[in-house]
Amino acid sequence: MNYRHAYHAGNFADCMKHALLVSLLSSFLRKPSPFVVLDTHAGIGRYDLEGTEAEKTQEWRSGIGLLEQEGPESPLAPWLELVKKAGLPHRYPGSPMLASFMLRPQDQLICCEKHPEDKRVLYGLFTRTPNVFVHERDGYEALRALLPPKDAKRGLVLIDPPFEQTDEFKRLVEAVQTIRTRFPTGVIAIWYPIKHRTPVRTFLTALQDAGVRDMLTAELLMAPPTDPDRLNGSGLLVIKPPFGFAEQAEAQLARLKTVLGAHDYSVTQISPE
Repeated sequence: MNYRHAYHAGNFADCMKHALLVSLLSSFLRKPSPFVVLDTHAGIGRYDLEGTEAEKTQEWRSGIGLLEQEGPESPLAPWLELVKKAGLPHRYPGSPMLASFMLRPQDQLICCEKHPEDKRVLYGLFTRTPNVFVHERDGYEALRALLPPKDAKRGLVLIDPPFEQTDEFKRLVEAVQTIRTRFPTGVIAIWYPIKHRTPVRTFLTALQDAGVRDMLTAELLMAPPTDPDRLNGSGLLVIKPPFGFAEQAEAQLARLKTVLGAHDYSVTQISPE
């Protein structure tokens, strides 16, 4: 309950996560049938880069602040167009706002935010958006309450927890099992921090041991993952990745590595379908 993403909005991890998210959502637009996005840890939806929190850390300056001049030929362009629509350079959109920009009338976005104050801000952002629904509830609990979707057979479950709890990776394994049972056709995307390799390796092994297949990881490292006391990189695990996503992720991460001066990146198929 103490985590505030406003201190970190627009940093390298956001840039990686959101560029990949837009690519994932674009895949659903290939077909006319409706889809649902469930964002389990939604935050406030849009962040003030001139606010007290962002100014205190200045993290956005080494993230989105380096990407404003990307041209239309960049593999990051589809995401950056939406970022500018949200009000860059003064405002930065979180995953709920990015997803809302991509919805068609037949699609839905369901946002869960546990913190009451943040939920009120998020709700106010979408009061005039009829196919966006905001819930004040625990994101993990919402998986059982809100899945399967009532009006769509396709969809994406995005889980982006703050990793304040020491058992977060264990909870994620349980969450994946719940989603696979209740929404087996859904795509799952999970953001995770990279400090050192052991927790991530243990997490992925636990999923494999649970029988999860068709997994892909996309990772961006700002420094070698050897210091457990600092955020050295971040990753996005995608279960049931859409056709062509791996190639898109490769191009996007390569560009982010160049512009942000990252240490390394990777796109890895963890287990076959």
